[in-house]
Amino acid sequence: MRHEEVHRKRVPSPYEAVPKSGRRVLVVDDDREILDLTQMILRDGGYEVRTQTGGEGALAEARKWRPHLVLLDINMPDMDGWEVLRLLKIDARTKNIPVALFSIRYDVREKVIGLQQGAFDYITKPFSYDGLLERIERIFTRLPSQI
Repeated sequence: MRHEEVHRKRVPSPYEAVPKSGRRVLVVDDDREILDLTQMILRDGGYEVRTQTGGEGALAEARKWRPHLVLLDINMPDMDGWEVLRLLKIDARTKNIPVALFSIRYDVREKVIGLQQGAFDYITKPFSYDGLLERIERIFTRLPSQI
């Protein structure tokens, strides 16, 4: 092994043991176009993907399907992403599922509040094809073995 290869090695996340095809991502967004685009990108990247357009459906799907990650839009009608995040984190069945907030706005204060309320990450829209896949992969490499 060459010297430079040694320095590039890192400790893998427990989630890396799960093949991409076994990684489940629930995408929640009230914008059908964003939902379809995100689903297509993640499926092309090898992830199992389910979608929901609202908070109630997201909560039910998370309890039933047990995704490895939830991408959650903040600004949705009826039940916004903040409320969905709060309910996911107080439910024993879903509290350990990592949630990445998914928003068109990048506001540092909003990001900090989300992380304080239990979100694992904050992803801004619009996103590029490769950028989204890289970000999701980075999330999976940082996840502790909690699910």
